[in-house]
Amino acid sequence: MPITTCIFDAYGTLFDVSAAARQAAAEPEFSRLQDRWAELAQHWRLKQLQYTWLRAITDAHTDFWEVTQDGLDWALEATGLDGDAALRQRLLDLYWQLQAYPEVPAMLRALKDAGLNTAILSNGSPAMLDGAVQSAGLAEVLDDVLSVESVGIFKPDARVYDLVGQRFGCARDEVLFVSSNGWDAAGASGYGFVTAWVNRAGEPVDRMPWKPAHELSDLTTIPDLARG
Repeated sequence: MPITTCIFDAYGTLFDVSAAARQAAAEPEFSRLQDRWAELAQHWRLKQLQYTWLRAITDAHTDFWEVTQDGLDWALEATGLDGDAALRQRLLDLYWQLQAYPEVPAMLRALKDAGLNTAILSNGSPAMLDGAVQSAGLAEVLDDVLSVESVGIFKPDARVYDLVGQRFGCARDEVLFVSSNGWDAAGASGYGFVTAWVNRAGEPVDRMPWKPAHELSDLTTIPDLARG
């Protein structure tokens, strides 16, 4: 079946999750972050993801904003930066204004010009995702923003991937699903989507029962993949 619908994970795929820590580190009042921001960003992202998995398997769902704050608090303590309320608040404020990766606007515009459906499917809460989409100026090149909050469980649960077919009325093999998370691409592959893993960091492929159909270093070639 030809691809009719392109679905994107949000954080780390369209939006640079390191941008909040990097920007705060460049501000004079948070100079103590200058040598630690990359480590902080890495810890923050890892714990954010780990907490979604733990909450999913223990049936203890909460929205992604709480998970994001919990992950940050762990990361701040791990890097010896805890106790600075102003820094914590600044990092959280910046997370609502994450920058899109440079190739994202043109890539999404090319998909729309080709007549394809485009949407986000994310663990993020609707308010968080709206903030990021508006800040990055992507609203006009996205048909929808789908959040796990409508089903109350995080990815890679199949009920989350079900949202795509429910919204667009497409078969699974008509969907190109794009994620920077290897585990997400693997889960979507097992679900039946055609998948592309955006491996910006050059990491090994996750040892899962399923593998992504495509591995990319950025999103530039997504329109070519979608058009076959």
